[in-house]
Amino acid sequence: MNLIASSGQLRASLLRWALVLVPLVVLMGFVSGRMAQSGPGNPWFDALVKPGIYPPPITFAVVWTLLYVLMGISLAMICAARGARGRVLAVTVFAVQFALNLAWSPVFFGAHQMTSALIVIGVLDLAVVLTIALFARIRPVAALLLVPYLVWICFATYLNYAFLQANPALDGAEGPRAVERFEI
Repeated sequence: MNLIASSGQLRASLLRWALVLVPLVVLMGFVSGRMAQSGPGNPWFDALVKPGIYPPPITFAVVWTLLYVLMGISLAMICAARGARGRVLAVTVFAVQFALNLAWSPVFFGAHQMTSALIVIGVLDLAVVLTIALFARIRPVAALLLVPYLVWICFATYLNYAFLQANPALDGAEGPRAVERFEI
C-alpha cells in the first residue's frame, strides 16, 4: 500500500478545497459588509469627515474581493496539506482572524463604534501576523498570499484611527438620530 499521494491527487485535493473555500470566504465577507451597511450610502458614514488619504469607494469593493479570493486560496492550500504538523492550529488561528475581520464592519459601520472597531482591527492585525507565521511553516506560498491582506488591514487600521481623530463626536453616535439630512 502506497501512502504517498501523487502530484495529481494533491492538485485535485487543493482544487476541491479551493472550490469550496474561495466562494465561502468571499460570500461571508460580502454578507458581513452588506449586513453592516458598510461604505457610502450609510448616513452615519456619509456624515463623517474623510481623511485625505481615503481612496475612492470602489477601491474597497475591488480590493476586498481580491483579498478574500487570496485568503480562500491560502486557506485551501493549508487545508489540502493533509498530515502537516500544525495544520489544525493554523486553520484555527485563520478562523479567529477571519471572525475578527467579519466583526469589524458591524462594529464600525453598524454600531458606529470607531474606538471599539480600532481595537478589533488592532487585534486582527496581530492575528493575521500569527496566521502568516503559522501558514509559512506549512506552505510558504500560502503565507505569501496573505501578505497583501496584512498590508491592506494595516492601511485600514490607519484609516480607522484617522476617522476617529477627525470625528470624535460621532464615535458611538446613535443611528438615524446621529445625522439629519435636509433636502432643499
